[in-house]
Amino acid sequence: MTETLNIAQLCPETRVLGPGKRFVIWVQGCPFRCAECVAPDWISIENKSLVSINDLADRITAIRDLEGVTLSGGEPFLQAEGLATLVRQIRKVKPQLSVIAFSGFTLGQLRRKARTDPRIREFLNELDVLIDGLYRADLNDDLGLRGSSNQRIYFLTPRYRNRKAEFERRSREIEIHTLEKEMLMVGVPSARSLKIFQSLPQKIAGHFPS
Repeated sequence: MTETLNIAQLCPETRVLGPGKRFVIWVQGCPFRCAECVAPDWISIENKSLVSINDLADRITAIRDLEGVTLSGGEPFLQAEGLATLVRQIRKVKPQLSVIAFSGFTLGQLRRKARTDPRIREFLNELDVLIDGLYRADLNDDLGLRGSSNQRIYFLTPRYRNRKAEFERRSREIEIHTLEKEMLMVGVPSARSLKIFQSLPQKIAGHFPS
């Protein structure tokens, strides 16, 4: 069983990547190279920061008033087994936590993979919402929690089905988090806010769905 996750970055608290207060995990490594990717440092499939799943689960469940976890990257489905284990562990303590994931794979592709790969199947079964598909800069319409209009938002459980408009049509928001020596952009940025962030010194990769 996988005991660690290869992490690109963590954000313990944000309100711009799904409903309520959320813990965000960006995993390292992505098989896609979308044009104008805002997180090029998170593409390479190499060890960045290996984090114990047990320790990460303890950290997440210790946060008060947390609504859920948002998973992105990189490509979360490259670490499907470890992320499924993490979600099961946190839900043993806080079963009410929701899980949202972004993926460059489409749901159809993932379901086909799941027929022969139990790791993919088990991870999919833990998700409340999947936002799928490759990011296309030419289809960025500055709306909702997906980076471009070709991407689709799937409500895999009833959890947020009555909040469809919030996912698909809400205005874009970002947060800038100051780290020790750098800044981290969290959220799905509008084209304007992305340009502003990219002009800043000492930034690190922001979040933009695959």
